[in-house]
Amino acid sequence: MNPELASLFPKVIDDSRRTFLRVTTLPVGFAAAASPITAETITTDTEGLVAGEVKVPVSDGEIPAYRAMPAKAGKFPVVLVVEEIFGVHEHIKDMCRRFAKAGHYAIAPECFSRQGDASQEADIQKLIREIVSKTPDSTVLSDCDAAVAFAEKSGQGDTSKLGVTGWCWGGRITWLYAAHNPKVKAGAAWYGRIVGQASELQPKHPIDVVKDLKAPVLGLYGSKDRGIPLDTVEQMRAAAKAAGKTVEIVVYEAEHGFNADYRPSYDKASSEAAMAKLKAWFKKYGAA
Repeated sequence: MNPELASLFPKVIDDSRRTFLRVTTLPVGFAAAASPITAETITTDTEGLVAGEVKVPVSDGEIPAYRAMPAKAGKFPVVLVVEEIFGVHEHIKDMCRRFAKAGHYAIAPECFSRQGDASQEADIQKLIREIVSKTPDSTVLSDCDAAVAFAEKSGQGDTSKLGVTGWCWGGRITWLYAAHNPKVKAGAAWYGRIVGQASELQPKHPIDVVKDLKAPVLGLYGSKDRGIPLDTVEQMRAAAKAAGKTVEIVVYEAEHGFNADYRPSYDKASSEAAMAKLKAWFKKYGAA
């Protein structure tokens, strides 16, 4: 897609803020397009945690993010948590709390802030068309950098132990971010798209940046995923091997979204096995 510049910067506020940030606070609850919410939904409490919304300074103002960490003195390994297409809704917040319970400083920036509130759009195709596909990769990577900087400046986030993980759209970004930021120690990409058509806003896909990976990446995929063909997963395996990069891809007998416990696609056994694999991966490569 090649949207006009005006669609990327819909409103000029003043000379110092060229971009109008349309979303300035995080949603409450689950995204409209994620319905129906299943009975298997996991809710992680905040006992022993500091958790809630924070404002992350970016070049054109500030964006909302969800931050969770242990409620005690110290510096904690940072994990950058990258949202699905639904935005930083309740499931992403809960994932941050789960990482915090495991001893991390987890932060999830709302990277769709400039395009609109992803949580309010009930039509998935419209959500993808009007918000997700209009979000430039360059802006996403910059926002992720800002979130990492925010964690570091807090004095409580140890970015020398930086991990990154994300699901679906965030899985794709996880690959890109591991090729972008040399501070990343380990990444874990959950069913992130690997190949795709290049566009002005998304000029490269994970298969295109394998040679640039700066950290070991764990790929977590589902054999029943109708949106990510297994032959593309094999392409990534082969490309990583040819480039001499540390990449491990695990394919579970599960659908796309197998970690999304609030959706019918959830597969408890695959989700738990993948999370255990992630934790071991982060520990092995210095992100925990």
